[in-house]
Amino acid sequence: MIDLFCANSPERFWRLQTDLNEEQWGAAINAARPALRLDHLEDDLEGLLYAVLGEGQFGDKHWRLGPSRRAYYLLKPILPRVLVKRLRRLAGPLTRRKAALEWPIEDRYVRFQWEILRTLLNSLEGRPCRMVHFWPDGLRFALVLTHDIETSAGQDMVREVADLEEGLGFRSSFNFVPERYRVDKGLIRDLRERGFEIGVHGLRHDGRLFRSQAEFTRRAQRINQYLKEFEAVGFRSPLTHRHPEWMQALEIEYDLSFFDTDPYEPIPGGTMSIWPFIMGRFVELPYTLAQDYTLTAVLGEKTPRIWLQKVEFIRLFFGMALVNTHPDYLRAPDSWRIYSEFLKEMSNANDFWHALPRDAARWWRARQSSGSLDALPGAVISQAKVFQGGLMIEPMTGAQSPGGNLL
Repeated sequence: MIDLFCANSPERFWRLQTDLNEEQWGAAINAARPALRLDHLEDDLEGLLYAVLGEGQFGDKHWRLGPSRRAYYLLKPILPRVLVKRLRRLAGPLTRRKAALEWPIEDRYVRFQWEILRTLLNSLEGRPCRMVHFWPDGLRFALVLTHDIETSAGQDMVREVADLEEGLGFRSSFNFVPERYRVDKGLIRDLRERGFEIGVHGLRHDGRLFRSQAEFTRRAQRINQYLKEFEAVGFRSPLTHRHPEWMQALEIEYDLSFFDTDPYEPIPGGTMSIWPFIMGRFVELPYTLAQDYTLTAVLGEKTPRIWLQKVEFIRLFFGMALVNTHPDYLRAPDSWRIYSEFLKEMSNANDFWHALPRDAARWWRARQSSGSLDALPGAVISQAKVFQGGLMIEPMTGAQSPGGNLL
């Protein structure tokens, strides 16, 4: 499984336009290791990437649900929604206290990457270094909107959600469950014609997809058929149940089943990454903003403040703000108001790249693998330099875009 994450070396992440040897990179990585604050961290880079991006730091049993959680998620579809909401809210504080990662902002992997670059620049006696900018046209960060449609009632809400987004200049992806409700093919055609993207959200949303590797493999064959039928290239697992190795059976360009940090999910933890990364055959786009249900049902939030605070952190470090909301839950007035206010606030900004998930995934793969800027439309060269003990990253064309200093 470790091999699934080898393509995410700091060298590929930074895409520096300066010749640096293996010894210089190795020294910078070793200097940055303490920023991760992880016990028993592997000496080799492959093991380090697996520990962080592959969630290997949580042990071999991380992907298995315990008996109580397994029973709960098997019964969840038949439990009254009011009871589910009450149980989640009661469990919220305890879940948060037991979390291994910080939430809503986990900054250790961010600071690890920043420390690598600062160390490299210091080894060059502080000379500026050119790099391929993180996002097209030198923009500060990426904004990606996604939705999971869990039931037929949620499907009935989709057009209203699409109308809201389109009215504010946004587009998103809508992920359908193929075998839980009758999927409206006319709705899919309409969404695609309007510039939205279609994805697949599991198979039945019954909590059994990852019951065993054999079961997953059987279901993956049908999921792959629906991917072709829906002309979809992206997937998100129901309940964010996940297993990096098993998921290689999916014929997808990108996956949305992981997150940077989230203590409230059935399998808590996270990849610690606010950027996309390669996971074997596909690109992983971790969601980096809390799910809508967590904000409203678990935390009782009435405003998008937690989302907006996280966006400021993501903006500072050129990350990807990816949010997952559910038309099923957006039917509730509080959820609708929070999402509407968030979109209106974001529509006032002009420093982000608004992308469909497939475009974000294709960009990131091309940025990490392309040897020529000609193969990367919209690419901009930025200049990275040491600034007041930290780093500053500025596109060399277009508006100035200062980076954040390390604390």
